[in-house]
Amino acid sequence: MEQSPREKEVTFAEQLLHFLSNLEWPEVPEDVEVMNPYADTTAWALTQAFYRKYYSDNQARTLIIGINPGRFGGGVTGIPFTDPLKLQDICGIENNLVRKQELSSTFIYHMIAAFGGPKVFYQHFCFSAVSPVGFTMHGKNLNYYDHKELQTKQWVSFMTNCFESQLQMGVNHEVAYVLGQGQNLKFLSKLNDEKGFFEKLEVLPHPRWVMQYRLKRLEEFINVYIDKLSVHI
Repeated sequence: MEQSPREKEVTFAEQLLHFLSNLEWPEVPEDVEVMNPYADTTAWALTQAFYRKYYSDNQARTLIIGINPGRFGGGVTGIPFTDPLKLQDICGIENNLVRKQELSSTFIYHMIAAFGGPKVFYQHFCFSAVSPVGFTMHGKNLNYYDHKELQTKQWVSFMTNCFESQLQMGVNHEVAYVLGQGQNLKFLSKLNDEKGFFEKLEVLPHPRWVMQYRLKRLEEFINVYIDKLSVHI
């Protein structure tokens, strides 16, 4: 069905911000804390500034899907794979957050620079995650797939609903990119097989894995990203 003129006026940014501001998730185990940057006044202001800067249009984006926000990147800025340093120095959005770097963010912004910079890159792609909220346990990052109670029927339903909401924003249904070749890919592949979110899932090496274990081959892995991503622009 064709969109009405009024519906066409709602930008990708505003749809995404509406989605992020209305997240409701199931209960978590007692030893787990949910990290929701969109409930934090500072992070929410930065999130709005970022998405309105790069996504205030109706152009379709291809999703690049990570795991869940980390406490030094998206968990504090609200923007996946974007730490306070990159947000200010590269994206031009000033902030007073602690200027701490995140390894994954460092790789991603090296790759974005090689792609042509944030303005060019974000015209085509949008980072997402299997869970838009993050988790910590005993003060450390926790991936959803490392705790069985974050993979219950209720949590799978939450993650499913999140993807369905994003697909209604005009994202690319033909392909999505998954970061990491391990548990994140396994979980998302199974979910995609059941729900048919995307026709195809492409895999990219996880940025943190590259920075921790393959740093000497950084340029090689950046080229892997560029080559794979360039096919779908």
